[in-house]
Amino acid sequence: MKFMKLGSKTDTFQTDANNNVRYVASDLASDIVVSIDDMKFHLHKYPLISKSSHLQKLISLGNEENVDEIQISDIPGGASAFEICAKFCYGMTVTLNAYNVIATRCAAEYLGMHETIEKGNLLYKIDVFLSSSIFRSWKDSIILLQSTKSMLPLDEGQKVVNRCIESIANKACVDVSKVDWSYTYNRKKLLEENGVESNQTGVRTRNVPKDWWVEDLCELEVDMFKSVITNIKTKEIQSNDVIGEALKAYAYRKLPNFSKGMIPCGDVSKHRLIVETIVKLLPAEKGSVSCRFLVKLLKAAIFVESEDRIKEELVKRIGQQLEEASATDILIRAPDGETTMYDVGIVQKIVREFLMKDYNSEIESVGGGELEGIRKPGILSDASKLMVAKLIDGYLAEIAKDPNLPLPDFINLAELVSGIARPAHDGLYRAIDTYLKEHPGINKGEKKSICKLMDCRKLSVDACLHAVQNERLPMRVVVQVLYFEQVRTSASSGTSTPDITTKGIKDLSIGSNGSSRSGTTNPEDDTDAVATAEELKALRKELASLRLSNGVGNGYKDGDAKPSMDKAVIGKMKGLLKSKKSFIKLWASKGGHGENSGSDSSESIGSANPEEVKSTPSRNRRHSVS
Repeated sequence: MKFMKLGSKTDTFQTDANNNVRYVASDLASDIVVSIDDMKFHLHKYPLISKSSHLQKLISLGNEENVDEIQISDIPGGASAFEICAKFCYGMTVTLNAYNVIATRCAAEYLGMHETIEKGNLLYKIDVFLSSSIFRSWKDSIILLQSTKSMLPLDEGQKVVNRCIESIANKACVDVSKVDWSYTYNRKKLLEENGVESNQTGVRTRNVPKDWWVEDLCELEVDMFKSVITNIKTKEIQSNDVIGEALKAYAYRKLPNFSKGMIPCGDVSKHRLIVETIVKLLPAEKGSVSCRFLVKLLKAAIFVESEDRIKEELVKRIGQQLEEASATDILIRAPDGETTMYDVGIVQKIVREFLMKDYNSEIESVGGGELEGIRKPGILSDASKLMVAKLIDGYLAEIAKDPNLPLPDFINLAELVSGIARPAHDGLYRAIDTYLKEHPGINKGEKKSICKLMDCRKLSVDACLHAVQNERLPMRVVVQVLYFEQVRTSASSGTSTPDITTKGIKDLSIGSNGSSRSGTTNPEDDTDAVATAEELKALRKELASLRLSNGVGNGYKDGDAKPSMDKAVIGKMKGLLKSKKSFIKLWASKGGHGENSGSDSSESIGSANPEEVKSTPSRNRRHSVS
């Protein structure tokens, strides 16, 4: 630490037994008493008036009133700063450093210790010390800035603070190859940034990381930190990711349990100011901070009850890079008093922001002319959309464990990403199964609504094997899974699947009314539409038999043999299902109501005419639970 010693005489200031009186040990009796707060200084007039214009006026006024005591109540830095100034007047040795120089300078300014009173006065010496030592030292500049809080209302204090902020910002923006001063750095970084290398002379040198200055700034109070970061940003030298790293480090340092969701601790209003300051300082560019950090900020903002505009800004930013998040990241606790465990509504807002980014880029208006609404490709890549769809599937599986989660919340969130094509629906199936498991009391209509979110054709083999044995699923879904697994098994052996997927569906859809497309399903049909255990067992056995046949041998020698087998299997399934007249009616009715409508399915299972079904948008086949 830099320091400066002033004066050459021995320090003879002493304290009386009561510790509230300071006096100079001298043969001359004191002739003036200066009272500051609870401390009284017994001093001599001449040394004081020789260097302080303000004390000259006070002492002169006291002489006129025949008073030998003066009161000073508003001197910056209080009694300790005044004592340093008084010692300087006596020529006694005083030591200035980064901790006391700002208070001493403000006190000297208050006392009027300028060059016009005496050459080489205290203010001049302090300014020289600041310029030649403090502002050239990284550590001392940080310490000085930490000690300025009580001095800020003063104009002179603000001037010094501004000079100090500028000095710190300039050093933070210097090329790392020129950083030759000490700094604090304890975080783990990449090897090429924080490693040790050998130069051409064989001397091992330590690389200076780009964010070498971040940890030292974390020692500052939030208002000073804001001033320094703002100054650094205006210089446009440091990259946005480094500034983002500084904001992240400050949040972890100043917000208690920030990484664990903000456990109550300390002054909430102070923490609210910190959160809101960090949000306002975030660089505008996407990717300057991670999505995980933004979600943590949102959780903190909710916890400290920040303004709505702060939370809305965070929701918008999270939505812009939602593909980076994980399901556990976006598990945001519901506010106190809510019956649900998690705040599903705010996640819906985030997903909408993500989708809105693509929607806004698709429509381009050409000003005022005839050409309006020209479409152009969205800015979201297919990979980003797929990652978000999988993210929401995982999130749904987590919130489905909440026994108080309303079904509409689950369905509405799932439908937000239903337009995103994904090759498999295993994640969505797991979420649906979890919800059914944790909510055994939901009725058949609600089960139907939630299962409509899933496309059975997009379940993997493992998911199908689980689904056909899943007693929580409606019987209709189990049969659909069995059928499409049979289709897939046939196709894997070389059978022409189009014959199966069209004619087979027709056969399975034939009802007692002679139509493959019924009207609405009566509630009474649901009661009778539950297959017996023997029927489901027979269906599964038939499927296993077919898979075994396909797995044995080298295939069919006769090209007509395998289709005949497919027809036989379909016939057996048909025979098993025909015994339940109302079930057949229910199965057939799904063609008109999108029973098996998946998130991106373009063909209804119950339709014998793919062209007819494709003409109906998938969103028209969605039904929410009333």
